[in-house]
Amino acid sequence: MKRTEIVSAAQPAALPAGAAASTAYPLLVGTALLWAGNTVAGRWAPGEVSPQVLTCLRWAIACVVLLVIARRRFLAERRVLAPYWLRVLLMGACGYTIYASLFYAAGAYTSAVNLALFQGAIPVLVILMNVAVRGTPVRLAQGIGVVVTLLGAAVAATHGDWTVAATMNFNRGDLLMLTACIFYAGYTVGLPARPPVSGVTFFTAMAAAAFLTSLPPLAVEYAAGHLIWPTPKGWAIVAFVALGPTLAAQLSFMRGVELIGPNRAGLFVNLVPVFGALLAVALVGESFGRPDAVALLLVLCGIAIAERRQARPEKKNGG
Repeated sequence: MKRTEIVSAAQPAALPAGAAASTAYPLLVGTALLWAGNTVAGRWAPGEVSPQVLTCLRWAIACVVLLVIARRRFLAERRVLAPYWLRVLLMGACGYTIYASLFYAAGAYTSAVNLALFQGAIPVLVILMNVAVRGTPVRLAQGIGVVVTLLGAAVAATHGDWTVAATMNFNRGDLLMLTACIFYAGYTVGLPARPPVSGVTFFTAMAAAAFLTSLPPLAVEYAAGHLIWPTPKGWAIVAFVALGPTLAAQLSFMRGVELIGPNRAGLFVNLVPVFGALLAVALVGESFGRPDAVALLLVLCGIAIAERRQARPEKKNGG
């Protein structure tokens, strides 16, 4: 996924280009692996912890850890951040709370492979929304990439059976996941208007916003009688999601961007659907048939085509 929202405003470490790359690459591969692991967690969660409980606890734990490690930076920048509180709240709700809630709900109905594949469509959804919202021109390569990636998402949603499209009999989980991706893409499009603070301060504020906005859906889940407090396995899932995909991955991505720049670091996010599909087979025991392989190939090819650009120096990011 395109998580450049937490890019630090600080200057990158003054490391030689080779040393920066050798440090950044393992961090970024690990980041993609952790984000892919979230798809497995989403598939294991049903019956162990309900979606809203998982979402709420995830951000509660993240907030506690961030207040410990980023408290001084956050307090130093709080006056700059304060005027943007409503914007941060809305961005946290769309990009973190709603996305995560739909993501974990989808895990009860669709496969981890599909959870991973649909995440691969987020970059092209961002392109489409930028066209709709800002009128951003689309290059020919981007247009082709959008079509190819969306075709891959269609193969994933129909599982290679095109009669599903004709009858509109889509899997509920696939529709939930597609909706989640649309919300996350919309949040990403809004990132250029983020507050002018450091990445770690912004991420701390977003985590707090995500926690606060997760409380009303949690109350609805409780009132509907669908709340499941974590079982022992559920607590393990909560701990992994909070400390792995939420914290370790985000902080590692921040460091990777500082070392080699956002353009180069962003390419590693394309590993998420690949790792997600592999983990689904290895850990969840899901099958990986021809339609899944075709969908994965189309998604990756579409992303590669859409992101093809002439190399440009990234003077401020050590690239």
